[in-house]
Amino acid sequence: MKPTTLRLILKKPALVLSIVGLVSVAASGVLSASMGRIDIGQFSVGSTQGWKSKSFHGETDYLFEQDGNMTVLNADSNGTASGLGKKVTIDLRKTPYVNWSWKIDKSIGGINEKSKDGDDFAARLYVVKSGGALLWKTKALNYVWSGSQPRGDSWANPHKPKNAFMLAARGIEDSTGQWVTEKRNVREDLKAAFGKDITSIDAVAIMTDTDNSGGSAKAAYGDIFFSAE
Repeated sequence: MKPTTLRLILKKPALVLSIVGLVSVAASGVLSASMGRIDIGQFSVGSTQGWKSKSFHGETDYLFEQDGNMTVLNADSNGTASGLGKKVTIDLRKTPYVNWSWKIDKSIGGINEKSKDGDDFAARLYVVKSGGALLWKTKALNYVWSGSQPRGDSWANPHKPKNAFMLAARGIEDSTGQWVTEKRNVREDLKAAFGKDITSIDAVAIMTDTDNSGGSAKAAYGDIFFSAE
């Protein structure tokens, strides 16, 4: 996967508002929810169609591998930070739930994840609402596998507290080395984070990063989809 100029609202302060480069164009990912399910990441069939890469510090390796009888997207970060993102418009009034599975080898310890210097996570999944030409209105919610906070904890992103919010879908009490399936009501989570009823999103992204801590992390991502229930 070659790096592109795709811009994601991931973590670096200078890039938090650059989501306009990703979603201000006509949305090519507007999908039908007639069946109550919208597939975003079909990693189990070895596909990253529509996903683009963006490097912030070196390259996290994203490779398809077999995990038992499953094909999964593995991420391997060694002091690096790069992510994969897909522009897609999701109507949260019809399909508000994001579903995914993930696994990490180990948590990143010894850092303060609520600080700029500790903004590293073994696994992240983002949902993004574009502000269009009004860059300062772009919002991102980061579902993270936290190595220091309890599951369910939430906090403003230390780089751009008004634009990005962190939510520990998994936390320090959760076991590593095993698959976990997640389901989150994105519309409700966005409302809790930003105090507004946001009824659609414009992009989804994943990232495994260790550039601040200088350590390493390995994660695996399964399929990602939105559903009505």
